[in-house]
Amino acid sequence: MKNVKLIITLFIIILAFNSISAQNFNDALRLSDPEIITSARALGLGNAFLSLSNDFSASLFNPAGFALIKKMEFSSSLNYNSFKNDALFFSRNTNYSSTSTNFNQIGFAFPLPTTRGSLVLAFGYNKFKDFNRALKFSGFNNSNNSLIQDLTSNNDDIAYELGLSYPVYDGNNKYLYDETKINGKLNQSGNIIQEGGLNSWQFGGAVEFQENLFVGVNINIINGNFNRNREYWEEDTNNNYPMQLLLDSSDPNTADFQSFYFNDIIRWDVSGWNATIGLLAKVDENLKLGATIKIPKTLDVKETYTVDANAKFGTGKNYVLDPPIENRIEYTIKTPTELGAGVSYSSNGLTVALDANFIDYTQMEFSSGFDLRTRENKNKEISDLFKSVINFNTGLEYVLPLYGIVLRGGFMYLPSPFKDDSSDFDKKFITAGIGFKAGIKFLVDVGYAHGWWKDIGDNYGSNLSRTFQSITKDNLIFGIKYLF
Repeated sequence: MKNVKLIITLFIIILAFNSISAQNFNDALRLSDPEIITSARALGLGNAFLSLSNDFSASLFNPAGFALIKKMEFSSSLNYNSFKNDALFFSRNTNYSSTSTNFNQIGFAFPLPTTRGSLVLAFGYNKFKDFNRALKFSGFNNSNNSLIQDLTSNNDDIAYELGLSYPVYDGNNKYLYDETKINGKLNQSGNIIQEGGLNSWQFGGAVEFQENLFVGVNINIINGNFNRNREYWEEDTNNNYPMQLLLDSSDPNTADFQSFYFNDIIRWDVSGWNATIGLLAKVDENLKLGATIKIPKTLDVKETYTVDANAKFGTGKNYVLDPPIENRIEYTIKTPTELGAGVSYSSNGLTVALDANFIDYTQMEFSSGFDLRTRENKNKEISDLFKSVINFNTGLEYVLPLYGIVLRGGFMYLPSPFKDDSSDFDKKFITAGIGFKAGIKFLVDVGYAHGWWKDIGDNYGSNLSRTFQSITKDNLIFGIKYLF
């Protein structure tokens, strides 16, 4: 019977996996949410850099700042990222962490000779987003629900192929739906590892088109990847499904249910582009103002989604999904426009800076890759769930006059983009940094950020099998700059 149904419903199985891997608002948010990875100096200042931007990091903040560069420079930096997650799952806490280290910036800036004002061109590389993330959880779900039941209620053939559900027919032997004798009371556990990032090859320039008023443009050619590997188990640790119970009455091998394993992997290849337009004004020797418009990123995603699963029984029979299902799809996500404004004031070696960035997350959209109705439904979901936010960055920089050492500190506040989230879900970062000269032309900067916020995650349904996560994130950037 199983082989007959497998042949008849092979196409349905593939469609079912499409529903499991359905692209949704989380995918749009993953590509739209701003990252804190910048340069060592900017990070130490809390990324309050829109009105400063007087080095290659102008490519990440305000390209008008390129015009403030007076000497040809080479910049490079190395970023270390640590992500820690303390997850509460059915009264049990589990700690998990992951780290990554990579070069996040290499760039050149070239001031060109002019009779008046300034003209500066720049090009290079930025790794501006890191998807490094980790979650691990384990706990006994005493309620009457499970992923097995969730798959069965959706008539997903994964549960059927693993001997965990059985078909129901009407009086004319016409298939109606699947049912399962699994009724919760299982230990649930899992881990999720995410990795990858987005990179940009940037080409920019700025000009002083009027005294103390600068304008700049930066073009970003974007590529990158994202990988998410989720492993999930449901186990009958309390022997609620003993040898006497057949999960499929027509199959004696389905007695004494032991465990169910589900593994799904998402792989993305991402490519696209965007641009930033910036203005910067020197009001006087002390006061600077900056403003930017970040044109939406248009990002093409090539996704591969793979699912493997198995079920084990005390009879010695193990059912395996053979072969694993693989689904490929391509679509395009457009991120929101970002509007930024910044101000800085310098006096007697002390600089104070403040930035504000406006993002309307309801403007995220799936712009291609699906039929029109599917796209409209996905974009309506985005509009219903998200809101506009203003991200704030503030920083201090002080030059020790006798030693030439620069001390920095800052704070970042990034509100959650979801309409119904409390302030616990807002991302907060404190930052610190130091800079010094290692010779006449060689400068060294170190920047550090520590962030914390809450998050939640559902294994299936809504608040049926939910992790409550307390997240901390640490970034350490080591940067060098050489002036020619």
